[in-house]
Amino acid sequence: MEDFTIKAGEIWVLIDVAIALLLGGMIGLEREWQSKPAGLRTNMIIAGASALFVSLGRVIMVDYTGLTPLDTMGIDPTRIMHAVIVGVGFIGAGTIIKSTDNNRVMFLTTAATIWMSAAVGICVGLKQYMLAVCVSLMMLIVNYVFRFVGGYISDRSNADPDDEK
Repeated sequence: MEDFTIKAGEIWVLIDVAIALLLGGMIGLEREWQSKPAGLRTNMIIAGASALFVSLGRVIMVDYTGLTPLDTMGIDPTRIMHAVIVGVGFIGAGTIIKSTDNNRVMFLTTAATIWMSAAVGICVGLKQYMLAVCVSLMMLIVNYVFRFVGGYISDRSNADPDDEK
């Protein structure tokens, strides 16, 4: 009969997923406030799922290392990270819209933010907590502060030079 008790390793994986969910939520909250297509929940899920996949790669390495040679099984946890990065890239691409009116591409920042949420989740899955927290804070600065800087530069570059005195 299968043993359904929680192992200590599973608790640590759950803690990692919870940390990634919180950090992804912190990143997604700004997108939610800006009414962007991928906001709070999307960034939380992407960060949490990324942490879970990477953590499961670690679990596979630990659980199966003693049973069979790794070369025989083809276990390579970096493949999981590759799959997460590519998969999230497709999700991000789904948020990008090209306007037919003025050929303007919209929501690139949201797509890039989704990708960064996955990177934060991967950091947590690799137990790089300080890196994950610092990158999350940097994302808030980039998405919040630099939005104003970008807007200021855009306004200045679109101004008619004849209007300036």
